[in-house]
Amino acid sequence: MQKVPFYGAAFFLILGSLVACMGTTGTSMSNGGELTGVSAGPVWNEPAPYGMVLVKRGSVKMGPDKQDTLWGAPVPQREISVESFWMDETEVTVGEYKQFINWVRDSLIRERLADPAYGGNELYKIEEDREGNPVKPYLNWSKPIPWKRATEDEQMAINSLYKTHPIDGTVMLDGSQLNYYYEIYDYTEAAKRRNRLNPAERTRNTDVQISPDEVVMITKDTAYIDEDGRIVNQTITRPLSSEWDFLNSYIVNIMPDTTCWVNDFQRANNEQYMRLYFNHPSYNDHPIVGVSWEQANAFCAWRTNYLLAGLRGQAKYIQRYRLPTEAEWEFAARGREDNQYPWKSKKSTDDRGCYQANYKPGKGNFTGDGNLITNRVGAYSPNSNGLYDMAGNVAEWTSTAYTESGVLQASDINPDVQYNAAPDDAYRLKKKVIRGGSWKDANAFIRSDARPWEYQNEQRSYIGFRCVRTQVGAGKGKSKR
Repeated sequence: MQKVPFYGAAFFLILGSLVACMGTTGTSMSNGGELTGVSAGPVWNEPAPYGMVLVKRGSVKMGPDKQDTLWGAPVPQREISVESFWMDETEVTVGEYKQFINWVRDSLIRERLADPAYGGNELYKIEEDREGNPVKPYLNWSKPIPWKRATEDEQMAINSLYKTHPIDGTVMLDGSQLNYYYEIYDYTEAAKRRNRLNPAERTRNTDVQISPDEVVMITKDTAYIDEDGRIVNQTITRPLSSEWDFLNSYIVNIMPDTTCWVNDFQRANNEQYMRLYFNHPSYNDHPIVGVSWEQANAFCAWRTNYLLAGLRGQAKYIQRYRLPTEAEWEFAARGREDNQYPWKSKKSTDDRGCYQANYKPGKGNFTGDGNLITNRVGAYSPNSNGLYDMAGNVAEWTSTAYTESGVLQASDINPDVQYNAAPDDAYRLKKKVIRGGSWKDANAFIRSDARPWEYQNEQRSYIGFRCVRTQVGAGKGKSKR
């Protein structure tokens, strides 16, 4: 996995015995001695990421203009500003999530094809460079998997990722093996003054004396597979010792929970969705569901690493994919006109009486808008930001931890309340904000200012997600010229 570089608080130019003197001759003065700055080089404009649209920076008053006591606790209100970001035009689809599934499957098969237990074909895993020097092992993706005409050992490696249903004999992918490992460097915690490695840098108050022996305790997330093959994600606390203490690691099983269609609706005949929604190609253009907040984050990490691998080191300034913050989501959903819904009207139908989103129009009437469950993404008109399905279809995970005070306890610039709940934290601390409402929700929940929540490990038939990516160079202002 690509290592993330650490950037400390300051960079120093060590001059040693070199001394810069005024009036030194032999130095180019082509700028006439004026302060002109270092040339920025050729202008670099970030290309539009595939399937994303740019939401330009702006401000919005988050929360409803009028509080609706019928729906519980008041929704906090505050005017905030956010930076420009790229956002997926549509919710992540079943077909797109399957690409993630297939990548993890193929990685595991390549690992096993290189394993001596399955023939040990070293061409599937590179451990030496062309000169024979050892390198950090990595998978050889240029070597195709022998799906056809495999040897006996190769077929064993491939079959090890599949299982047979004990009743009907169906051969299926063994989802319990589809675990994705990823690392995220926490630049925010590393940047905090209290976490500086040099004790003298932990305060600017010259009245306070910092002991050079002061111990700073940090928490970090780690993950491993135990001897019984079980995933162990844990949060540990230990003394700060190096920049590596801010590198968090996770292992996430990425298989969607297809049984959510049965468990979300008691006494309903939803078996066909459980068996077909994720498996039948007719649903490939529908939004992925049955995916937890944790799985959505794993997808964002994979999508980032997949892009970096495809760019082959040409991604110096590329920002990582992530879930949108609650503030970014609402700002994007309201459109350029700051609407209550993603469209201008305060009604859920247009002038012709056509529904503008996939939701539950009446009591027990799911089909008034022409749909029963989810619809293919992009079936309705986009909002003024070019985003589809920001109301209805499926609700969407955000990165924001749910609290009743919401944005009131965050900054008013790029606000976000982050809390990475430890596995042994109380369950109430694992609430995350979801936005947009879904195919099963009434009108009030598909408004852009509605803010329900769900536990981060839940997998629902009505919750999906979309990714965002901060725009590179978004803060660039006007030149002096």
